[in-house]
Amino acid sequence: MKLLTIAVPCYNSEGYMENCIKSLLIGGKEVEILIVDDGSSDRTGEIADRLEAEHPGIIRAIHQVNKGHGGAVNTGIANATGLYFKVVDSDDKVRPSAYKSILDVLRRFSMAAAETDTEAEEPLDLLISNFVYNKEDQNRHTVMQYRHCLPVGRVFSWDEAKHFPVGKYILMHSVIFRTQMLRESGLQLPEHTFYVDNIYVFNPLPYVRRMFYLDVNFYYYFIGREDQSVHEDVMISRLDQQARVNRIMIDHFTDPDCQEMIGQHRHLRQYMFNYLEIITTVTSVLALKSGSAEHLQLRDDIWAYLRGKDEKLWKKMRRRPLGIAMNVNGKAPRTAVVFLYKVAQRLFSFN
Repeated sequence: MKLLTIAVPCYNSEGYMENCIKSLLIGGKEVEILIVDDGSSDRTGEIADRLEAEHPGIIRAIHQVNKGHGGAVNTGIANATGLYFKVVDSDDKVRPSAYKSILDVLRRFSMAAAETDTEAEEPLDLLISNFVYNKEDQNRHTVMQYRHCLPVGRVFSWDEAKHFPVGKYILMHSVIFRTQMLRESGLQLPEHTFYVDNIYVFNPLPYVRRMFYLDVNFYYYFIGREDQSVHEDVMISRLDQQARVNRIMIDHFTDPDCQEMIGQHRHLRQYMFNYLEIITTVTSVLALKSGSAEHLQLRDDIWAYLRGKDEKLWKKMRRRPLGIAMNVNGKAPRTAVVFLYKVAQRLFSFN
């Protein structure tokens, strides 16, 4: 068994995928790199096959009909042989020194688990590290770190996690999950849908018990291209898909099995509530920014959907400042909300 599987979803990635893969090869034979060619129409598949031939036993090329980013991640999880699992997008890369530190931590716990059956030496469920926003259009770099929210350099549980301030969340770029735990969680991302990375880091959380935060800048997340799915104009044009992700997260959080697993883990419950709140806020504020009748109706539908699933949860979220702001009507109030959103973008450096 490999120590770590890294899945690299690729769709028409010929222009940048090799830079990504090059940064991952430093892991050597302990790391399995799955290049998932998601029905590309350019040279992505050809490049993947060549890289597999050049690095046998390390790189595997998997070709599939187009299923979208979520479908490619699902394929990665299904084919992974590593004890741990990470997703790295084909236009991003990782930092070599931090990569080696990550592998040292994973190796330490995997070796301990093989040598003893004591609970203290069980494998980690989740390894968290920092990531760096690289805004190419603004030449800005912002580090997303968690040293004030999580214990550093040791195993901890949700009960030891602290409050996450607004604008700070554990995102896909931050996480490495234990592969078997992901499978046991039943995670299955929707196909042909953007923004599923939020589901990826949200739905498995009730299954996470043992965590470790390594305070290193591991993942470099490049944003700023006008055609990227996270570009604001693109997000507005695909608001129906953002809303779909929003509904799936509502379904998961309100599911009785999820609620039972969360149980008395107060910090986990609050964190998942806050995460769901911010995703609902993003859906709502993009609808307000668009201002179209269709998108404003979509906003109303999301809040009605939440109410239909759990009226108590709806009341709690609706009465909080973000909930009040996101349900405003009229041109002047909407303009004020959009202005505050733009200010928040500058302060917290999100998309």
